[in-house]
Amino acid sequence: MNQGSYQRLMESLIRCNEQLFELASKQSQPTTQALLQMQMQDLSNALNKGMEDPAALLTQQANWWQSQLQLFQNAMLKQAGQEVAPMVEPERGDRRFRDSQWQEHPWYDYIKQSYLLTARQMLEQVDRIPDLTDAERDRLRFFTRQMVNALAPSNFLASNPELLKLTLESGGHNLLDGLKLLTEDIERSAGTLNVRMTDESAYQLGRDLATTAGEVIHQAPLFELIQYRPSTDTVAKRPLLIVPPFVNKYYILDLRPENSLVKYLVDQGHTVLMISWANPDQRHTQVDFEDYVVDGVLAALDAVEAATGEREVNAVGYCIGGTLLATAMAYMAGRRMKQRVKSATFFTTILDFSQPGELGAFINDEIVTAMETQNAENGLMDGRQLAVTFSLLRENNLYWNYYIDGYLKGQSPMAFDLLHWNCDSTNVAGPTHSTMLRQLYLENRLIQPGEFTVRGSKIDLGKITVPTYFVSTMDDHIALWQGTYQGMQCLAGEPTFVLGESGHIAGIINPPGGKYGHYTGPLADAAEDWLEQASHQEGSWWTHWQGWLSERQGAEPVPARNINKGIAPAPGDYVQVRLNPTAKGDAA
Repeated sequence: MNQGSYQRLMESLIRCNEQLFELASKQSQPTTQALLQMQMQDLSNALNKGMEDPAALLTQQANWWQSQLQLFQNAMLKQAGQEVAPMVEPERGDRRFRDSQWQEHPWYDYIKQSYLLTARQMLEQVDRIPDLTDAERDRLRFFTRQMVNALAPSNFLASNPELLKLTLESGGHNLLDGLKLLTEDIERSAGTLNVRMTDESAYQLGRDLATTAGEVIHQAPLFELIQYRPSTDTVAKRPLLIVPPFVNKYYILDLRPENSLVKYLVDQGHTVLMISWANPDQRHTQVDFEDYVVDGVLAALDAVEAATGEREVNAVGYCIGGTLLATAMAYMAGRRMKQRVKSATFFTTILDFSQPGELGAFINDEIVTAMETQNAENGLMDGRQLAVTFSLLRENNLYWNYYIDGYLKGQSPMAFDLLHWNCDSTNVAGPTHSTMLRQLYLENRLIQPGEFTVRGSKIDLGKITVPTYFVSTMDDHIALWQGTYQGMQCLAGEPTFVLGESGHIAGIINPPGGKYGHYTGPLADAAEDWLEQASHQEGSWWTHWQGWLSERQGAEPVPARNINKGIAPAPGDYVQVRLNPTAKGDAA
């Protein structure tokens, strides 16, 4: 490095330090005391139980030191030009160490392997601690994983060869550019850093995404109802009502024409109607889960009837939207109302919350109580905080990689439709969030007949007797497919279960011609037994589902339904309200 390059680098680092100090002075401490206290309690409990067998602890420590010494010796041999087989390799799909220097340079290879050995031993140690409850072990494993992945050498300038080279070549301008992005992200975050994943200004709803033609035909404080224009001469007699999750926005089901489930269904001859939930603000601070059932799903059914003349529908619920749909159906059954949903399809829907997946790390009485207090004080759960929580369930792929690219490399992210939706966060009304945490996740009341109520009516999922179609995904970390299979068995009627490949989103948004297959098979008592006898099918499950739907259309097809009274063109107003003030379409 010549004198001029060195001078530019020093000037950049000084400016970075000044800006970091200014940023730090503006930040307040996050309200995470209950979470930190729970981590400390779990750690203390684990250490105490681990010390009950000091000989085993010493043996493990000695083994670690021996492996580290061997690793150091291997690095010396590699430095001397000898070929040495690695002691440990990154797991398949781990993209943190892709740069060739992590393999070719002896000391970066040493840093990488030393970290991987240490991380592996720490996680294995959690599994060896005796006498922990399942909940304690799951929490400890989750937070240990968060710690070891946060401390990966790839996350730091001084230990990442790719970052060092880039910094030297650019004279530190990558760090200055990264600090600019960091400053912007902190300003638009809500106490917890939301790392940007995509160029959020690249897409506009109604122009680039959510483009299927339709009209808002009903507007209420809690939702807008969109009816899509037909593309066939005749349509199924029963309309198809979709209940999306209120934790995210509906247009994950209508991204671009080539991967839009809405367009696919319209082209198959369905009259498709979609709920577009309001993004909660201070007007919604008293809204509870039961309001989404009655003033949401049931009110939408009334609006469908007013628009189409049909009282009976086929319905779809996605994620927590499916939980809402099932609750609404059980509510109608409990009130002895005529069942207006004649078939129900559930995408990655949890009904039995005994297997909450990695969200279980946050589900215990202390943390739920703290969240209830926060929800009562604020009236809302800020969607930006929820977004960080979900990102940290897959921290290396959904957090730290964007942290490195943005703040350390100084690269603005590329535009990507799915990530645009993922970053388009929504708030959750405080009472709704509290009910979900305590009554659904913590106490698992929904599957206990009569323990969960809606407007004073006891809910019994066993009273749902219509045909149901459950589709879950193999790699789902939010709604474990084994748990959704178990929840399906709480319903009566004729269930069908399909398991898609991939995860919570990619496994559902998998149109014909997509790369993921699916599994079908006869029902069994246990999820694992079902999978053992299930058959793998190539291609999208959408066509399988369409065949199932076509048998439940109600009667002969009817002439295509025109939209009689539109309020505004789709995608409507509610979906445009964003929590991110830097993105287009902001109406907050």
